[in-house]
Amino acid sequence: MPNRLAHETSPYLLQHADNPVDWWPWSGEAFEEARKRGVPVLLSIGYSSCHWCHVMAHESFEDPTTAGYLNEHFVSVKVDREERPDVDAVYMEAVQAATGQGGWPMTVFLTPDAEPFYFGTYFPPAPRHGMPSFRQVLQGVRQAWETRREEVTDVAGKIVRDLAQREIDYGGTQTPGEEELAQALLGLTREYDPQRGGFGGAPKFPPSMVIEFLLRHHARTGSEGALQMARDTCERMARGGIYDQLGGGFARYSVDRDWVVPHFEKMLYDNALLCRVYAHLWRATGSELARRVAVETADFMVRELRTEEGGFASALDADSDDGTGRHVEGAYYVWTPEQLRDVLGPEEAELAAQYFGVTEEGTFEHGSSVLQLPQQEGVFDAERIASVRRRLLGERAERPAPGRDDKVVAAWNGLAIAALAETGAYFDRPDLVEAAVAAADLLVRLHMDEHAGLSRTSKDGHAGANAGVLEDYADVAEGFLALASVTGEGVWLEFAGLLLDHVLTRFVDPESGSLYDTAADAEKLIRRPQDPTDNATPSGWTAAAGALLAYAAHTGSEAHRTAAERALGVVRALGPRVPRFIGWGLAVAEAALDGPREVAVVGSSLADEAAKTLHRTALLGAAPGAVVAYGVPGSDEFPLLADRPLVNGAPAAYVCRNFTCDAPTTDPERLRVALGG
Repeated sequence: MPNRLAHETSPYLLQHADNPVDWWPWSGEAFEEARKRGVPVLLSIGYSSCHWCHVMAHESFEDPTTAGYLNEHFVSVKVDREERPDVDAVYMEAVQAATGQGGWPMTVFLTPDAEPFYFGTYFPPAPRHGMPSFRQVLQGVRQAWETRREEVTDVAGKIVRDLAQREIDYGGTQTPGEEELAQALLGLTREYDPQRGGFGGAPKFPPSMVIEFLLRHHARTGSEGALQMARDTCERMARGGIYDQLGGGFARYSVDRDWVVPHFEKMLYDNALLCRVYAHLWRATGSELARRVAVETADFMVRELRTEEGGFASALDADSDDGTGRHVEGAYYVWTPEQLRDVLGPEEAELAAQYFGVTEEGTFEHGSSVLQLPQQEGVFDAERIASVRRRLLGERAERPAPGRDDKVVAAWNGLAIAALAETGAYFDRPDLVEAAVAAADLLVRLHMDEHAGLSRTSKDGHAGANAGVLEDYADVAEGFLALASVTGEGVWLEFAGLLLDHVLTRFVDPESGSLYDTAADAEKLIRRPQDPTDNATPSGWTAAAGALLAYAAHTGSEAHRTAAERALGVVRALGPRVPRFIGWGLAVAEAALDGPREVAVVGSSLADEAAKTLHRTALLGAAPGAVVAYGVPGSDEFPLLADRPLVNGAPAAYVCRNFTCDAPTTDPERLRVALGG
């Protein structure tokens, strides 16, 4: 019989709806039940494409004996970290403070007042590698709760007090200057892997936000070292197994330093951020590889992640059926030489094996290989390779596909909107811009209420019950601002302004200028989460700084500019020390230092070819964070178009920065030079 999760919208929670565990969703009622029964709470946090979450569910939560013990001695609460990043953040901070590490599945034991007292991640069904079994942990926690409850509650109270005293060094409200950004670049250079690209050792994550900083730093200063690190890292990733060489799109991370073997789940946020980065790399260098990867990644998102309602699903699982009924990580993506021969015949199979680095020994498990593009001598026939790719992709489509997490997360859709809008504009792909507009329409129609308050998620056309957090408001505003620049439709600037009003009034600390991840009127947790570091995605803090800065450039709003500059104080503090973990903040700081530049393009109509050429030139300008307004003279769509006439009857572009404007130009080449092209 299904448990309480059967009524939830989260695919991750629904995966546990038939467990014999009597799960509760995160709710006041669950903690009330624990108080009433006098038992502790087991809090289990994960997400639908998490491999070890599935493993622990199968081993322990589907086991009737373990479930019976849980149901008798605990109240069990299941949380989708993607739906409730606030709950995830406060308990992850506790886990990391207590154990020095964290991850998912996250397993935390709480008092009925939601205070944590015992922590872990994955626990096996039997003792293994020095880890106790899950049953042993449950028995130990139960015994401590029943025989030493006062000690347990004292420990829980101390943990909460210690968390309350953990303060970030915000670095004041002063924006980073030349010196801090140069120090950040030096720090990245020290951690750079010159042989393989990327930063640090294994596992290696795609450093999309750091690359955005490197590209902007190069555009502003001409630093060849910054461009080299960005270009080489992008090339190594695009040639590695982390990139899907048949279908496009990136896996979550590489388990090795060489980008060969990925953790195979594909996340919307990674692909949105990387699509945009490769488009910007093409803008800076004209690299054909960057163009191909940007377009293929955009096409992957539209083809495989787009939902019926026009939004974008969160993720594809790492695991899929290997054809024998077993769910195996990577089964959908890997190939053996024998499988190549079955599809292509001996001659073409040999070509494919050489081209994609498929070996008899294999680069993955059981003699299979992850497709990559190893550097090698010789020239391959492009038509033959294209034919091989088509046939392998067709064969792969017949395999059981990985599961898809269909929930639409507002923040990640905001990132996708920005990426698709810009990629569509750069490469003359109006269908990609239309996909961005459709996703933006869905967010306005379904996720925004009449006060422009955001719901974090939706699924199957129904908004979820969880309120948007700072990253939702900031990333959706970022997507709308990119859409405004690309389409010339000022309504997207207006919507961005409504969202940023919420940021100013509900998320900013008026005293310090720092930002909180949750709104002032959000559900009260044991701590109000506040994390400025950029990890898998831009933090809400740095994303908000970027959107506030761009909105101020569009509108001249002093309040938004001041809020952005005060928020960047944390980048001044963290940039020189931990540049890998504040990449988006550093990119925003580059925009602030450059102006950012404000570009207004006017034409007699949006369809005027000369005006369209100027508009495209403006969008292709590499100046960090430049904003573009496009319309007819006298239009009230964008504040930047006010008092911007045609020049001698011809379309013209106006470029301003730091309260100073260049003379208007009708010449695309002069505009390109003015924008650092």
